[in-house]
Amino acid sequence: MPFKKASILLLLGLLTIISACSSESTEEQIHGHLEEAVAQEKGFEEQQSNITELERQEQDLYSQIIELGTDEMEKIKELSQKATEVVTEREEALKAEKDSINSAKEEFQKTEYLISDIEDEQLKETAENMYSTMMDRFTAYEKLYQVYATAIQQEKDLYGMLQDEGTEQEELTNHINTINESYEQVLNANESFNESTASYNNLKKEFYSQAEIEVEYEDAESKNEDQNQEEQDQSESE
Repeated sequence: MPFKKASILLLLGLLTIISACSSESTEEQIHGHLEEAVAQEKGFEEQQSNITELERQEQDLYSQIIELGTDEMEKIKELSQKATEVVTEREEALKAEKDSINSAKEEFQKTEYLISDIEDEQLKETAENMYSTMMDRFTAYEKLYQVYATAIQQEKDLYGMLQDEGTEQEELTNHINTINESYEQVLNANESFNESTASYNNLKKEFYSQAEIEVEYEDAESKNEDQNQEEQDQSESE
């Protein structure tokens, strides 16, 4: 069965903002755009859970298919059609996830002109590094999206092949190997995206600290660890 997509780190969000100023400084305006970008990625977070569940459903169907013999072609066709429908749902969820990321990117880019107005040179350097890292993160996501979308299409092709009685076993084997290779690329792209996310979160914290913007963070790391454990437990039970 093809590799599952690994968990993705999420942006750190804010629970509380403490500000004593009645008018917003440049740094506070930047803060506003950064946190709105986090809000725009809520859809991304929601789709991650949805995609994970759909992956589990598909894996269950695939496991049932490979247990069937060639004399059970009608059942293979039925299950393959169901799997195709699940993969299509996952494709739609992936597109919704990308829309969320694109909205976050559009909001985040509004900080660029504000960063150039920062007077403190050290703070400005941190902000520039933060901006550059986040843009690298968006680039990493685009790569992740492309390779994952390719893998999804290959899976749809696989289930089409399984419904065709004329498909040879060698052809199926070669196609499954191609899918597995694609998921290796997904895992690598996902790792790069997670690294960029972690780097950005650290720089964002540093920026807020230097700008003396007091915030309380959601425990995003623990949340991600819980998600990793949940997926590991699920994998072990299958």
